[in-house]
Amino acid sequence: MRTIRITAGAVQATATLNDSPTADAIWQALPLTARASTWGDEIYFSIPVNLEQAPDAKAVVAMGDLGYWAPGSAMCIFFGPTPVSRGNEIRPASPVNVFGKLQGDATVFKAVRSGEKITIERAT
Repeated sequence: MRTIRITAGAVQATATLNDSPTADAIWQALPLTARASTWGDEIYFSIPVNLEQAPDAKAVVAMGDLGYWAPGSAMCIFFGPTPVSRGNEIRPASPVNVFGKLQGDATVFKAVRSGEKITIERAT
């Protein structure tokens, strides 16, 4: 099982990666540092990984999902509704490759502001 640590401002969380080609590519690119952008209850940031949208990309994701958004080469952390959500669903701007899941309470990311430094690394 591959586990990563995500640090953004005062927030720190761990996540487990799945067995997808997207997860493999992101694992190989670690560690990563970027500046967080927010869009509703989603944090996203460009990463140096260039992949296609997967055949099983999701138009609606679950609380705590980690996604890769191919049009922007971006990693996304989902912790609630976005501006395009309908009701309580969590909807990305367009389908994402889900490659992992946060452990614990995903809503801790509500404390992260746009422009804050975010670091993704392999957890030891």
